[in-house]
Amino acid sequence: MILASSNYLINLYERCLKLPFGRQVFSAMFARKAPYFKTIKPLITELKPNLCQLTFKKRKAVQNHIGTVHAIAVCNGMEMAMGALAEASIPKHLRWLPKGMNVQYLAKTDSDVTIEATSSESTWQPGDQPISVEAKRSDGTVVAAGYITIYVSEKPSR
Repeated sequence: MILASSNYLINLYERCLKLPFGRQVFSAMFARKAPYFKTIKPLITELKPNLCQLTFKKRKAVQNHIGTVHAIAVCNGMEMAMGALAEASIPKHLRWLPKGMNVQYLAKTDSDVTIEATSSESTWQPGDQPISVEAKRSDGTVVAAGYITIYVSEKPSR
């Protein structure tokens, strides 16, 4: 049983999961937040506070000149997973902005990709905060890993 959340994105995700092809519907809706996300045709497979997992298929549109998934396509997925995690996790009185990305490319990405972004409860306080991101190919080999730094601040009072 899925528990109701006070977070708008978690609520939307849970509502979409009740629909046929709900994960696809939700993923397409979220990808519209930054249209570049759509280029990898992502599928968010898990979303909860401090965790987002998504996948995308290896296909011609995301390949490089040697036939593997392009590193920037992987980074695009990492940024999307981080963004969904941040929106699903941040307390209502705070806001976030991406500040930087540090990624190590560890192996060729010669298959479909699974990306996971993770954080902890201590992430959600003002200041620079790292969100861990990791990409794996189908056999579980880590192909890229690092962190995306976000700047968390108080929302201005209105």
